[in-house]
Amino acid sequence: MDLRKIKALIDLLEKSDLAELEIKEGEESVRLARHSKYAAPAPAPVMHVEHAPRPVAPALAAAPSAEAIGKSSKDVPDGHIMRSPMVGTFYASANPDSPSFVKVGQTVKAGETMGIIEAMKMFNPIEADVSGTVRAILVTGGQPIEFDEPMFVIA
Repeated sequence: MDLRKIKALIDLLEKSDLAELEIKEGEESVRLARHSKYAAPAPAPVMHVEHAPRPVAPALAAAPSAEAIGKSSKDVPDGHIMRSPMVGTFYASANPDSPSFVKVGQTVKAGETMGIIEAMKMFNPIEADVSGTVRAILVTGGQPIEFDEPMFVIA
């Protein structure tokens, strides 16, 4: 695909309200995505990206015990355990100079950003799935995180 066409697509994306744009021309494809307000600007557009389905966290029938999440019962308070929906690197703030999205004792609403997980150069905001008070933060900024790993306790 011609570089001039790619630049024209970037201009089109910037002038529109679109978050993402993918164009296929024969065997070539270009996917452009607008970076979120939490992520650093993306590098040059990627020419071809294979999309893998995202894992979805299973619904929890009951909150697991502290031993089941790998912490002693002294370390983890009672409450709803929010788990990682994907594998990646956890960040507690939008950039190193910014304050953390949440702190222990802070009241959060469902849908509020709790942190960011970077996976495959994409920055994914992690939102609270319940409203309440943050009782514990079980991960630190820059830490690699696994799918279904406990991240926060909200009560």
